[in-house]
Amino acid sequence: MTSLRTTRVPHLRRQAAVVLLGLTVALALAGCQMGGTTTEPTSQGSTMSTSEFSTLDAAGVAAIRESGTARLDMSSGRLDKAAVRVTQDSFGPEINTRDSGKIKLTIVAPSGEISGETDRIRFNTTGKRPDFSELTYFLTADSPDEYFELIRDGVRRYGIDADSAERWIAGAQREPERKSDFSITSGRSTGLDVNYDLRYDGGKDTQVIIVHVRPAA
Repeated sequence: MTSLRTTRVPHLRRQAAVVLLGLTVALALAGCQMGGTTTEPTSQGSTMSTSEFSTLDAAGVAAIRESGTARLDMSSGRLDKAAVRVTQDSFGPEINTRDSGKIKLTIVAPSGEISGETDRIRFNTTGKRPDFSELTYFLTADSPDEYFELIRDGVRRYGIDADSAERWIAGAQREPERKSDFSITSGRSTGLDVNYDLRYDGGKDTQVIIVHVRPAA
């Protein structure tokens, strides 16, 4: 009887140890899966971190057109090409949606945001710059009063020169049929240089503001 007890007890202990080891490994694997960064599969089967910002590669431009929204990150004071998935020698896309409606554009600045609804976005750079020297988009208005309000909105939101803006508006009100190409002194309250380039023709139904967004330094 003594011999039977001494052979079975070590055997049972080995079984218990194997079960305990299996539970430990399973818990460790579960912890790794729960603690990782959220990712999603790409079409190639690899994984990538999700982002709230738009990209300017072919897939990113297609997504902007389809969704009607674009959100760009200039919180560092610039828009780097690598951050929007274009190569350093790229000149960037021109996004034109005149035939399909306007895009809700948001630019995250160092302080606050720059936003507007536009049907045309352009990116200026050279083949040797790692970033874009300027982002340009177009605002339109269908009446003088709507146009003047767009200008005053830029004054309030971006620090565009109020005196310069009001002088121009007063002149346009005195001469409703005037034609004018006028660049208002830029504002920098967002940490970026925001310039309103007015293209006004009182004889036309639609008036245009070309908005230039540049690094402040």
